[in-house]
Amino acid sequence: MSTVKVRSQASLDELLNGVAQLDTPELEHFISQVLTLRARRIAPSFPKEEAELLQKINQGLPLDAQQRYDELTAKRQAETLTPDEHRELLALIDRIEQADAKRVQALTELAQLRNVPVTTLMAELSIRRPAYA
Repeated sequence: MSTVKVRSQASLDELLNGVAQLDTPELEHFISQVLTLRARRIAPSFPKEEAELLQKINQGLPLDAQQRYDELTAKRQAETLTPDEHRELLALIDRIEQADAKRVQALTELAQLRNVPVTTLMAELSIRRPAYA
C-alpha cells in the first residue's frame, strides 16, 4: 500500500494532488473506499434495505486481488504468462465477473425499489460502467 504525504489540514487541491500520486489499482481502491464512505453517510437517511443494497453496490475488489489481476493481465499482454498464471488469471476473471453480477443485481434491486431505470440510478449515484482491460 502506498503512502501519500499530505498536511494534517490539507486543502482539497492538496488532497487531490496526493490522490493523483496513487497508481491505478490504489486509485480504484481509494475510489471504492470513498464511495463506501459516501454510502454510509447517505445510508442513515435510507431504509435498511436500500442501505444494504448501497453497501453491495459499493463493494470493490480487494486491493491485493486487483493488483494481482493487473500483473497477470500485463504478463498476458506481454505474452509471458505461464500456464499456472493463466489458470490464476482465469480464476480472478471469474471472481470479478461474479462480483460484477452481484453488483448489477443490487443495482437492479435498488432501481426497482426506487422505481427508476438502472441507468438513471447509476447517474444519481455517480456510478460509471467499469473499463475492462
